[in-house]
Amino acid sequence: MNQFHVTERFVSINGEARRAGELSCFVRFAGCNLCCNYCDTRWSCDPEVECELLTAEELHTWIRDCGVTNVTLTGGEPLLAPGIEKLLRELGQDGALRIEVETNGAVSLRSVIDIPGNISYTMDLKCPGSGMAEHMLWENYELLRPEDTVKCVVSDRQDLDWVRDKLEERHLIGTSKQTDHAMVYISPVFGRIHPKEIVDYMKEYKMNDVRLQLQLHKYIWNPEKRGV
Repeated sequence: MNQFHVTERFVSINGEARRAGELSCFVRFAGCNLCCNYCDTRWSCDPEVECELLTAEELHTWIRDCGVTNVTLTGGEPLLAPGIEKLLRELGQDGALRIEVETNGAVSLRSVIDIPGNISYTMDLKCPGSGMAEHMLWENYELLRPEDTVKCVVSDRQDLDWVRDKLEERHLIGTSKQTDHAMVYISPVFGRIHPKEIVDYMKEYKMNDVRLQLQLHKYIWNPEKRGV
């Protein structure tokens, strides 16, 4: 029986992406293939991290018992969890749930993108400021759908320049409203760049089809607090 290594499960507001501000059931998986220099959940990637071992059925039961219809699968990197396709199929069959998978952009979406159900992917575009930009799998951008999201977390103006180039290159932004691609968010690395600088940059380059987003949970609670 496949069991998932879960480091946290809790209910809180979604801090970012399309359902920011809405309640969600969070399931955090252990392990990641990247090591971003601003990572705030690096502890979950420690090989010795304390985990619960839970089956897809047990996680589904817990989610239903929470009474919250949004589900956020996060990490670490959830797509590295052995058997994640089984969990997505299990949850995807529950028509009452909306499942969001937060993924780092360095794991292929090909084996999961067509799993049926109300499942969307929020994929990071790791900038040079993260130290992980060279690990991005550009083939993922051919798989993204309008219901998916690209999240760009920037450290400085150099990251903003890089993001703008990559988004234009992948036809994710343009000068007119587009509806056939994933939604794009730009967020500041907390404490590195002021949100106003991002707004000024967006105005300077007329960045249509882009949304500024702040990590709400870091403004409500201590940025180091877990389980929120």
